[in-house]
Amino acid sequence: MSDSHPEGTSLIRLKILLFAHLREIVGTSHLVLNLPRGSRVRDLKQTLKSRFPELGQRLENAIVAVNQIFASDEDFLDDEAEVALFPPVSGGAGPTIVAVSDAALDLDALVAQIVQPSTGAVCVFTGIVRAETQRGEPHQTVALEYEAYIPMAEAKMRQIADEIRQRWPEVQGIAMIQRIGRLEAGSPTVAIACAAAHRDLGVFEAARYGIDRLKEIVPVWKKEIGPQGETWVEGHYHPRRGE
Repeated sequence: MSDSHPEGTSLIRLKILLFAHLREIVGTSHLVLNLPRGSRVRDLKQTLKSRFPELGQRLENAIVAVNQIFASDEDFLDDEAEVALFPPVSGGAGPTIVAVSDAALDLDALVAQIVQPSTGAVCVFTGIVRAETQRGEPHQTVALEYEAYIPMAEAKMRQIADEIRQRWPEVQGIAMIQRIGRLEAGSPTVAIACAAAHRDLGVFEAARYGIDRLKEIVPVWKKEIGPQGETWVEGHYHPRRGE
């Protein structure tokens, strides 16, 4: 289903993805809709309710992701955006955010994406490019250059999030962001954030587990750049088959 652009009207084109009972009610998993430029998520919901009245109250409880980032009703929609609508995941778990990115980390924005109305605690771990290393052979570092096998890395990060939920079922939202590219000394390299209703529900342990596990099974490598030259840093852990 699609709309044509009325002549003289400024519209945006949206690709809509529907899942679970929303897909069954509408009868398709994909829609293409045109909305006036400047429309928000709430405007999209209203349009869908007008076209498919049987969606009714289910849209009010639906989770919305715009270009794979969770969105609120007040967020604006851009032309050619991919908008996914789906019910809360089974078991009541909160959002899971994973990404390998060359963009700077915005910790406030990251935390906002995993906070829910019942959230009272978020534990965030960030790794930093160390300018001076005292452990082992002391040396200086100017920058680290990170590389990743991105599709597998993001899949393994989702696996780690699943492992965290199994070990600490009270953890709500989970976010893991690994940066790639050249990162100067003092720059954040990775962020692991875990949210829960209270600080004593496993958020500290979950964040520690997340970073330790990431360093074991997520295919990310770094080259150390310093006055002494450049060298790739290799780990020692060899994942087991099926891990």
